[in-house]
Amino acid sequence: MEQRRLGKSGVSVSNLCCGTMTFGSKNTEEEACAILDRAFEAGIDFFDTAEVYPVPPDVSHVFRTEEILGRWLKTKPRDAIVIATKVVGPSAAWFKAPVRHGKGALDRHHVRRAIEGSLQRLQTDYVDLYQTHWPDHDAGFEETLEVLTELKEEGLVRVIGSSNENAWGTMKAQAVSAAHGLARYDSIQNNYSVLNRRFEDDLAEICRREKISLLPYSPLGAGVCTGKYLDGQFPANARFTHYRAGGPRQQKMVQRFLNEKSIATVTALRTLADEAGLSLAAMCLAWSQQNDFVTSTIFGATSVEQLEEILPAHDLKLSDDVMTKIDEITKKYPYPLG
Repeated sequence: MEQRRLGKSGVSVSNLCCGTMTFGSKNTEEEACAILDRAFEAGIDFFDTAEVYPVPPDVSHVFRTEEILGRWLKTKPRDAIVIATKVVGPSAAWFKAPVRHGKGALDRHHVRRAIEGSLQRLQTDYVDLYQTHWPDHDAGFEETLEVLTELKEEGLVRVIGSSNENAWGTMKAQAVSAAHGLARYDSIQNNYSVLNRRFEDDLAEICRREKISLLPYSPLGAGVCTGKYLDGQFPANARFTHYRAGGPRQQKMVQRFLNEKSIATVTALRTLADEAGLSLAAMCLAWSQQNDFVTSTIFGATSVEQLEEILPAHDLKLSDDVMTKIDEITKKYPYPLG
């Protein structure tokens, strides 16, 4: 597994990152540990979680993912593993969980309460990468970066990052860090895939020039880039099969990810993958990793079998011809998501 550096920091991570968002909801602890074991065995040393996981959120099982990951972590050499988690920040109220959200959620008090809880659940005395899950632009950046700097100085956190941030917020945070001598965000975790290339509009150039690592989440477009929803199919236990029967927010998600443009794009990509002798999922993951601003691509797997389909992507290098054809397809159907 290739190792890449997080931003300007001294921390390096595997070029694939195992996401844990479904552990504790769609996955039992036994299933989750089997996935984690196989990922680690394959050379993946980077694991991403959050205090509000698992998703979909439910008050009865909030925090469960960190707890599962913590029990698994106790069975492994701690310094051989890079753990990333997040403080929720002013997320939408749909989390409906006993964690802070809304304005003021990234102040010193709440950030410290959040890291204390995460460290306890993860059963570790430090987190390698600590990320603000959602930005709070109204509150400014000084206090948030001050407390995150304190956590680094105290050895509780090694590197800090943002998530779901825009171009203005990314550059504002860099300016505040430089002006006040505070820790800088070395990574950004945003949605990025062949189905959603908005990151390239401005954030990609910021990442290149400021040496900030993108950690793309949903690189398979919430599973759409596996091809399982093509031809009108809605497989049992698939995310959008359940969402179709859900509430307004879930219905909106179905329309966002499964629409005429996204289906047309994935259909064309599947044809390209077949012609190149590749699996569609592996091709889409390999494409993500070949972008120079990407450090580690976050994938999710709900079974060891799914993980086995993903693992070959770690050293798959797409030809210039395939990369060009992917560009042509995605430019023909720009931004199918949303």
